[in-house]
Amino acid sequence: MNKDWIRKTIGELCKEGGGKVQTGPFGSQLHQTDYSEEGTPVIMPTDISTGQIDISRIARVSDAHVHRLSRHKLRKGDIVYGRRGDIGRQALVRQSSVGWLCGTGCLKIRLGNSEVDPEYLHRYLKLPEIIGWIEGQAIGATMPNLNTEILNRVPVCYPGRGEQRKIAAILTAYDDLIETNKRRIALLEKMAEEIYREWFVRMRFPGHQDTIFVKGVPAGWEVRPLASLCQEVRKGVRKKDLADDEIYIGLEHIPRKSIALRDWSTADSVESNKLRFKKGDILFCKIRPYLHKVALAHFDGACSSDTIVLRPRNTVYEGFLLFTIFSETFIDLATIAATGTRMPRADWAFLEKLELKIPHPQLLQIYQSRFDEIISLIENLLQINQQALETRDLLLPRLISGKLSVADLDIQFPPSMRDDIDAPNHRE
Repeated sequence: MNKDWIRKTIGELCKEGGGKVQTGPFGSQLHQTDYSEEGTPVIMPTDISTGQIDISRIARVSDAHVHRLSRHKLRKGDIVYGRRGDIGRQALVRQSSVGWLCGTGCLKIRLGNSEVDPEYLHRYLKLPEIIGWIEGQAIGATMPNLNTEILNRVPVCYPGRGEQRKIAAILTAYDDLIETNKRRIALLEKMAEEIYREWFVRMRFPGHQDTIFVKGVPAGWEVRPLASLCQEVRKGVRKKDLADDEIYIGLEHIPRKSIALRDWSTADSVESNKLRFKKGDILFCKIRPYLHKVALAHFDGACSSDTIVLRPRNTVYEGFLLFTIFSETFIDLATIAATGTRMPRADWAFLEKLELKIPHPQLLQIYQSRFDEIISLIENLLQINQQALETRDLLLPRLISGKLSVADLDIQFPPSMRDDIDAPNHRE
């Protein structure tokens, strides 16, 4: 770290700024029965992912519970930490999450009117050496735990507030690009799915007005089992045969309600034998309640053995097959037919017998051409995001160590930071 920068602990910064490191509500204050379908979100450790808050499965509570637990309400600039398990998992509370609750199993850092900017601290806490320091202080061997005392002792090295904001602006610009591209990917996925639903579910495919239907099946279509479109691939690979840098897809890497693989790790962290997959294969999580996790592989790699790897028998089936398996109807069937008591699993031997209305080859080819165009755009955006992510992570330690000075740079602040460039942090 730059020797001219200031060094203090988080506890000192919070005390000087009127802030606090605070534990979320205990289990006795917030019970499972208190959660509801509607209401104010409650952030749990599982909702903190890659420095952001994932709301796809977030729990909620009524206004009465929010009022009762008002001391745990979040403000813009708070940093929420998971207390157990993955040490270093933290997220910055932005405007969209103001008023939500810091949940059970989490800790909240509120800097108050500190001389350290929350955006800067959020980035600083991502440094590998800081995560390593916190891991070394965590309590428990099997399941490491954080507490307020540990977070209060975390050392922070920082320049003047102006430089902090510049550093945060550079890194935030990459995050904003990544988020914008994620939204574009979601729109493209929805477009491909909507064409599938319009043509093959609502039966409003090109030329449907002039098509004769026989017992609900368009002329030229066939009724065949799902197995005629694909085969299950169970090509196992032993842990020792995996290259350390080989791409690995675990269940946690397959997103919900999305067909694109946006995250992965490397095989150096795996602990058991896995399955091989190739580009164009469909990965289907076979454990309930993760059956809704379905994705198209756009690279070769290895995946969890809790995944069913499906390979289209013909490339013309790829898009049709993907959205058939991605559909709520198929997921509901897989859920009902899952076998096992402790950890129910999809029964592929049963599912592959499912009879489908298969469009004629010419219509499948037309859809696949459109699907290929959309997937190509998605893959390009994924590649841009991966490059942005790698560049950001390379810049992070150089910027926050002071090795790459920003003092004399004229930084253009990204839109997400312009509203509060000069806004002070609020006190409790």
